[in-house]
Amino acid sequence: MDLLRFKFVLISIFSLAKINLVLGHIGTATSYNPPYTPTKCGGNRNDQFPAGNLFVAVSEGLWDNGAACGRRYRLRCLSGSNKPCRDIGTTIDVRVVDFCPRRPCPSTIVLSSDAFAAISRNPDAKINIEYIQI
Repeated sequence: MDLLRFKFVLISIFSLAKINLVLGHIGTATSYNPPYTPTKCGGNRNDQFPAGNLFVAVSEGLWDNGAACGRRYRLRCLSGSNKPCRDIGTTIDVRVVDFCPRRPCPSTIVLSSDAFAAISRNPDAKINIEYIQI
């Protein structure tokens, strides 16, 4: 492979990597504790909660007049005060089960305590996240 073609391949790879990063959204996340019911999506039904309790409530910007119910997001911790992220490369998949339970909502996405513990060392932190609908 000649040098020009090699450079083209490298540039293409880096361009695709950047495009992939742009697809994610940046927001904030906090946690909330039980009781989790009733929810705006499933009321008092226990079957609305996914295995491992990896679920979230979303703020107005993601709620979409209730259409967010059941949506799944892949998210990862990016940063926060006192290095709260467990591992910046680790992602978790969560399901929307509720509209943010507090007004005003403290973050873009509010994670169940189990979901938050999967990506953050500090349950009281407000973290910066990257998220994408899956």
